[in-house]
Amino acid sequence: MSIDFEDVCAAARAIEGAVVRTPVIPSRLLSDLSGAQIFLKMENLQYTASFKERGALVKLLSLGEQARRGVVAMSAGNHALGVAFHAQRLGIPATIVMPRGTPFIKVANTRFHGATVELHGDDLAEAAAHAHALAEISGAIFVHPYDDPRIIAGQGTLALEFLAQVPDLDVLVIHIGGGGLIAGCAVAAKHLRPQLRIVGVESERYASMRHAVAGGPPVIGGSTIAEGIAVSEPGILPRQIVERLVDDILTVSEASIEAAVQMLAEIEKTVVEGAGAAAVAAVFDRRDLFAGRRTGVVICGGNIDARLLASVLMRGLVRAGRLAGIRVSIGDRPGELAKVANLIGQLGGNIIEIAHQRLFHRLSVKMTELDVVVETRDDAHVREIVEGLHNLGFATRLTGDPLSGTEQADSPERASRG
Repeated sequence: MSIDFEDVCAAARAIEGAVVRTPVIPSRLLSDLSGAQIFLKMENLQYTASFKERGALVKLLSLGEQARRGVVAMSAGNHALGVAFHAQRLGIPATIVMPRGTPFIKVANTRFHGATVELHGDDLAEAAAHAHALAEISGAIFVHPYDDPRIIAGQGTLALEFLAQVPDLDVLVIHIGGGGLIAGCAVAAKHLRPQLRIVGVESERYASMRHAVAGGPPVIGGSTIAEGIAVSEPGILPRQIVERLVDDILTVSEASIEAAVQMLAEIEKTVVEGAGAAAVAAVFDRRDLFAGRRTGVVICGGNIDARLLASVLMRGLVRAGRLAGIRVSIGDRPGELAKVANLIGQLGGNIIEIAHQRLFHRLSVKMTELDVVVETRDDAHVREIVEGLHNLGFATRLTGDPLSGTEQADSPERASRG
């Protein structure tokens, strides 16, 4: 079974008034930085902070009398939230199976919306097997997150809105997990604007759709900040639609996704999860493909764990040279710490943390190492502080790049990460 444009239009009529018509924001600064003309579709402003409400509601409304049996779904978070919220609103019992590594906020919010949550398995495949078993035992209806024509049609309503808001887009950039969103959007967008290029984006650690379309085995696995698109096998129906209508599929690294989360927080003042930032990451990674083009980017969700977001933002400060970890070797005697602190202060650095390391190093027993976290202006300022400490006679190095996990060389010339 496939879907067509009329199915997407019917889905739009079904959910009208029950799902937020999210705004499109033209981002001047992101456009200037990337070279593309960027328009952001802010699906993180849905009530559950994700586009997944669209397809979930269309599916639930289609159940009729079967809804009395309840529903079972498997999800890494956003589909769970969409099903739970609208099932509660419609009076439908819902059980959601989530992988054990699902972010706490998604688990808590799913329970808040009245669903029974079971944590099972290490990935979506294991969660799905358990959810199917629960549905078979209980007689509940299984609500697939992406491989279902009604789910796909519901997700396609996003493209209807986007092109109504910005009719003359040249490119539409959409993340790919299981493929439901990009499939539905491709059906709608290609009907309305056949010349529109549709570009999918996957995490390079879970490039399952790209490899499936190419006819090869997927290269998948590993921890990812974009757990919402960490799908080991795309849906059958989405894959068929993607093969027919999607023009290109790109992959992005963990570092690129992390940087995009930070950019959206700092520039657009909006909270976005890893999967939601993947499309922005692709536009910046492949500026050559998007330069000068009116580029629609789907910000698909904003459900990121607060601790993870804090880590991303702090690591971003390190990458930008606005926070530096400096290791200084000093004599273990009175006055040495004061010299280091005074010099850093004189050079305009603000010491955030400082700690002595007397045991776990190979220096003389009469020496110690200081690990100092310093707030700085930029890379040039970091280099100035490191050079100043060297000139004062202290062996000094940076304690590492947060993305590479490697220490910098023991020389002032390596102080810049630019």
